[in-house]
Amino acid sequence: MAAIVTGLIPILRTAVDSTTTYKGRVVWFGLLCVRLLTLFVAQMPWFKLDSDFNCNNTNTMCTKVCFNKHFDKPVVMAWNFLFILLVLSVILMELFTAHVRNVLQKQILRERKMVEVESLGELKIASAAGEVMILDMHGSMTAVFSYLFSMILRIVVEVWFVYVLLQWNLPKLSDEPFPCSVADHGCLGQQCLVRAAAEKRMSIYALVSVSSMVIVISCLFCLYFVGHYICNCCTQRSRSV
Repeated sequence: MAAIVTGLIPILRTAVDSTTTYKGRVVWFGLLCVRLLTLFVAQMPWFKLDSDFNCNNTNTMCTKVCFNKHFDKPVVMAWNFLFILLVLSVILMELFTAHVRNVLQKQILRERKMVEVESLGELKIASAAGEVMILDMHGSMTAVFSYLFSMILRIVVEVWFVYVLLQWNLPKLSDEPFPCSVADHGCLGQQCLVRAAAEKRMSIYALVSVSSMVIVISCLFCLYFVGHYICNCCTQRSRSV
């Protein structure tokens, strides 16, 4: 539990303390917190996957070979890697807004021709740097396309995550014993079983539910931005021409 709290603190601090904001920013950071909590809870039934896998053969080598054959694709590591990609999709927009803020601050300093005051070996500039800047999507198509790119990347990661859950992990969970024979190692006629399959399936369903929610919300935001910003901008340009 300490690890999950440690992971939530920087996410919440970034969402609250930022000096630059944009539409849906709190939503994306809130969904990151929900995903992190769900990921932590969903991993709990998988912590002892090795001990939950049993075969009717007393040969431990055959059991391990069957385990590697059955779980031939990563589970928890794939989940964590895709969560990192999801965080990167949010960070891309954060980097863009930070760049926009720096450019805007430089423009303000040039326009006001502010006086540099040297103090203690540092240059202190009296400015409105402490104010919160709201990114105006109407004023820049670059901002709109950057926002859409980050959301599309988020949708791709979530769809990939759902595919991993439903195609890699879910088919490996069965309530009934399944045969496992590896002739190369002399393991023939084995019957193996994964314990606590219901809990593991429930963890997958929980992750799929959260991912589906993120996909729907991201698609709605994409449609809103395309209709509200891009289409309106194209309409205004056509009228001006």
